[in-house]
Amino acid sequence: MRLPPALLAALLAIPVLVPHAVSADPVAPPAPAVRDFGNGPERNEVAADAPERAEALKAAQTEQPGTLSHDRGYPRRTRLPVPPANPADASIKLGLVPHHDIAPRLNDLQQLGDRVSAQVIGRSYGGRDLYLVTVTTPESAAEVREQERIRERIENDPAAAARDRKLVKKYKAPLFVNANIHGNEWEGTDAALRVIEELATSKDPGIADLLARTRLYFNITANPDGRVNGVRQNGAGFDLNRDFVTASQPEGRAMRQIMIDAQPVAMIDLHGYVNGTLIEPTTPPHGANYEYDLFIQNTYANGLGMESAVNGLGYTPEKDGVYPAQIPFRDSAEGWDDWPPIFTPQYAPFHGAVAAHTVEIPLRVNGSDYTQLPVEELRRRSAINTDVAAAAIRATYAFVRDRHDRLITDQIEVFRRGSAGEPSRAVPLGIVPGFGPEDVYDTTFPRAYVITGRRSEAAAARLVDHLIANDVRVERARHAFRADGRTYPAGSYVVDMRQPKRGLANVMLEAGADISPRVDAMYDISGWSHGLLWGAGVDGVSSLRVQADPVKAAAPTGSVPRTPGALALKVADAKDVLALNDLLAQGTAVTWADGAAIVPASARPAARAVADRYGVAFTTASTTGTAASTTAGVPLAPVRIAAAVSADELFTLRELGFAVTPVSTAVLNAGYDWSGTDVLFVSSGLSYTALNPAARAALDAFLATGGVITRGGTGAAFNAAAGLLTATAVAGRGDANGVVRVLSTGGQVGAGSPDHSFVYSPRWFTGLGPEVTVEQSYAAEGPLVSGHWRPNADGTGGQDAARGQAAVVSGRDERGAAVVLFGTEPMFRNHPKGLFPQVARALYWASSVTGAAVRR
Repeated sequence: MRLPPALLAALLAIPVLVPHAVSADPVAPPAPAVRDFGNGPERNEVAADAPERAEALKAAQTEQPGTLSHDRGYPRRTRLPVPPANPADASIKLGLVPHHDIAPRLNDLQQLGDRVSAQVIGRSYGGRDLYLVTVTTPESAAEVREQERIRERIENDPAAAARDRKLVKKYKAPLFVNANIHGNEWEGTDAALRVIEELATSKDPGIADLLARTRLYFNITANPDGRVNGVRQNGAGFDLNRDFVTASQPEGRAMRQIMIDAQPVAMIDLHGYVNGTLIEPTTPPHGANYEYDLFIQNTYANGLGMESAVNGLGYTPEKDGVYPAQIPFRDSAEGWDDWPPIFTPQYAPFHGAVAAHTVEIPLRVNGSDYTQLPVEELRRRSAINTDVAAAAIRATYAFVRDRHDRLITDQIEVFRRGSAGEPSRAVPLGIVPGFGPEDVYDTTFPRAYVITGRRSEAAAARLVDHLIANDVRVERARHAFRADGRTYPAGSYVVDMRQPKRGLANVMLEAGADISPRVDAMYDISGWSHGLLWGAGVDGVSSLRVQADPVKAAAPTGSVPRTPGALALKVADAKDVLALNDLLAQGTAVTWADGAAIVPASARPAARAVADRYGVAFTTASTTGTAASTTAGVPLAPVRIAAAVSADELFTLRELGFAVTPVSTAVLNAGYDWSGTDVLFVSSGLSYTALNPAARAALDAFLATGGVITRGGTGAAFNAAAGLLTATAVAGRGDANGVVRVLSTGGQVGAGSPDHSFVYSPRWFTGLGPEVTVEQSYAAEGPLVSGHWRPNADGTGGQDAARGQAAVVSGRDERGAAVVLFGTEPMFRNHPKGLFPQVARALYWASSVTGAAVRR
């Protein structure tokens, strides 16, 4: 059901009477057709901060999330460490709880009675504690173990669980409340603290009944770095609500572990700011890998309950500037979808949540409002927002209490269908009011996926470990076997799709779908595929007969041949890049030849060490090709990068072991010493035409001996303005994105690349000069495999126009600079890991044929 046009027009026409000059929200309610993009970047397309983050990255990579203990009773009354006070915490201005006050409040709440337990479940990228609070009636250690046995039975033996009539009555339904995943959307944290205190102290028999039949889990602030600094992203510059199937950030890994360990039947993710309060379920397209018939019924029912609770607070447009709540599924046509699994409420269903919601509270207090409005007005708004978020939490726990048995039964059914290998179910039209043909999305599950190292053993191992970390079951074949007419060797990995979390396995490994014909507006990315973009060999098969054993971790993949002589390391995976950069940092004499690193026989001990450390496979250097001796190729030194890049690219480059110095137009204009730079990487935050004369002269001097890598619109503009390669960049539609087929034609970058790449706002290059080599082009077929890529209104910029066009090019400009231009997105949000070697090969080539070789 959609709002009648007359009613919608009446709502939008309500006058806003403002008692004081700034007391009501100046932002009118958005038209219910398209999601509001005003809260921040959706592509991580923000230039990386200049301060160094290398030590924080190292700490974040080693930080392990905590898990829920299943052998201790409740309450636990853990004494949380209290961080030093920070008077600059951005929350303070809004009258909200600063991060340094959260631990003291939780310590106090644990002493109020016997219902509240708190723990640290990990640390943020910036090193701040992440807090999980469990609220429930007291449980002995034996009762906790019994609850865990039931949870495991629901997941691991759902058919038997469905037959056990006593199970549902004995099980405490888990509810997960996630707050403040976007750092400058604060109030969910304060609402959670308020509700926890209410639950801890309430004498209401209804609350006692609730806590006897449920466990409530509160992630108090999912993003303390952003909360303190008043920004959307975490300390690494990542939007955490885009990271769930990649899990590049420690905060995301901690949230993932909560969902695995708690297995919530319902969850809400508290955000801001959309006026009136926006409460999912969503518009089409709907994720095809969910058991959507179960999901939409529960999610819509709870959405209606939250709407009633929020509107029941009594805030009005005339008095408070607060509009009535809206539900996108009912009130909008498209633009607020649940298609990609990158958001919290779109990831949680794969772990059993049969009701999951984004809740966008109404009154904006971030951005320009934070800096320009009086403190009194900001605090008025934040108080209302906290009330709204708290009402959403209360409505959800009431929903879980009232629908306790059905929610557990539906979660069991999700896992039962997966374990039984049942086909994807078509959702009946009208299953909830307004569910029509435009809402129907389904998929076909293969019998299994087979993962091999035919491209890279290290890549296969990484993918397997990632699947296991996401609670997807993986096995390893004891012997060679055949499937769909193909023979797979012993040791191949098998993901049997008859498993409870088959939806998560499929959403990661499948190729996906081109949904361009079905909708025009998408909120974020529309295509992704670990199977096509992570560098492993992944095949879906329709039959499976194999003897295989469960694995808890991938088998080791590192090796060095016994054959004497020089060694070769082909840069085909991110692990190869790490190993090579490690060798270079040790001072190992390495040469670069045709996409491979040649290591002299004298460096075999160092090669063995990095092979074991990173799981990479060295081979014997060829006696006939470019690697005929230790002197073949060009001497390679550690690549020193000046990077005007987005935050995700900076993170990825450093994760690969490169030495990176962030730069920008302002940094260069202030005077930059190019003597410590081998390659300039430009994708964000640097304009050649905006450089002052001195900065431009210094850059031009660098270009006589240095290399340049560019990506995207900023990079293309830099190439043109600096007069590097003869190439005209053509832009596709700005929101086009997804997995594309590509043809690699050799050269220094393209050779050995996967057959697929990733694009967001794609570009291609025409009018190529004689100095330009096409490294990779868009396939003539498609080229979009999965995602959303329509032409512009005038017919330009569509995928048809990109067919056969150059996507990645390289060349030497007239000054001698080695240049590579990317029209694809090889490091997008740290996700397409199989594409990282392309970037590394570009950097090694650009540095080895220019000034970096001189340092040898």
